Amino acid sequence: MPHKFSDAYRDKIEKTRYRVANVAEYNESLRQRGDLTVWVSDDVAVKWSSPRRKTRGGQAFYSDLAIEICLTLRVVFRLALRQTQGFMRSIAKLMGLDLVVPDYSTL
Repeated sequence: MPHKFSDAYRDKIEKTRYRVANVAEYNESLRQRGDLTVWVSDDVAVKWSSPRRKTRGGQAFYSDLAIEICLTLRVVFRLALRQTQGFMRSIAKLMGLDLVVPDYSTL
């Protein structure tokens, strides 16, 4: 008997395909993987929102500090962008702050 008996028929075996039925629930589950307890200085809450621009153009919603903190934590903990968003959400919730965390596509 040869080593790989069904090798000639291997291409006819279909691979099982999984499809995401509820994308919003799937995204939320990916974000929740990043939950961990870390405390951040209270000064961050004050500087979280971007100052209002006085020139033409769209208003930035998040400060450079907010984006920088999120991306730094992403590198330190080796997280994906959705997990980084969930991680920052959990930090804000644990600190009792009403901060809007940048979306993973903004990061």
